[in-house]
Amino acid sequence: MTKILILGGTGDAVKLAAKLADIPDLEIISSLAGRTKQPSALMGQVRIGGFGGASGLANYLQEHCIDLLIDATHPCAGQITINGAIAASSTNTPHLMLVRPQWDRLAEDHWIEVPTVEAAAQAIPDRVKRVFITSGRQQLEPFLKRSPETWYLIRSIDPPDLQLPHSQVLLDRGPFSLEQELQLLQEYQIEAIVSKNSGGAATYAKIIAARKLRLPVIMVQRPVSPEGNKVTNIEEAIAWVGKFHLGIGG
Repeated sequence: MTKILILGGTGDAVKLAAKLADIPDLEIISSLAGRTKQPSALMGQVRIGGFGGASGLANYLQEHCIDLLIDATHPCAGQITINGAIAASSTNTPHLMLVRPQWDRLAEDHWIEVPTVEAAAQAIPDRVKRVFITSGRQQLEPFLKRSPETWYLIRSIDPPDLQLPHSQVLLDRGPFSLEQELQLLQEYQIEAIVSKNSGGAATYAKIIAARKLRLPVIMVQRPVSPEGNKVTNIEEAIAWVGKFHLGIGG
């Protein structure tokens, strides 16, 4: 039996766990940080909560005899990815990062690229008074520093941790169609979008909609990821597991 720990929190992690569950003699454990109150259903065992940094994760790998570690966290969740690389290295655990490709800026896009959400709040043009925030419910405080005249539409899976004045919250989970996103932006008279460069198809429609409507997108870039084994899709991740599983499980 080969034990695999998947650091999850994304749709890719859910799909990967489901695919791996069909392979004989694999024990799948999916770990979630617990930030999403209603996570998608996962195959196999599920643990909720942090590990206590890289050392805590290393202890978990050893105590639970984990054979393989797969990081399928959000591309912008930099700290857990760093912790995973450190823990895997210190315990000699084979480690893979499943990193979906980021979105590429096209000539027709009006992106303002920034390194953090804090910088995104500062980068919103002064003329913009109606902003669509899709960068997460836990990083809203920087927007309090902007003009009180600014109105926000906030979309997240769970209710935000902070209530912004002059705002409305939409609780929803992707994927979203282009038609939905165009209607949303026009209905709420949105003048700019704040987004993280998460990549993938589930929420890319808002980027296309912004392009069509010629709206600026304040795009938070991904943190630099550590060196190591990386794949860009679930099929490659399954192939990586298969290579090790044959050696570990016989």
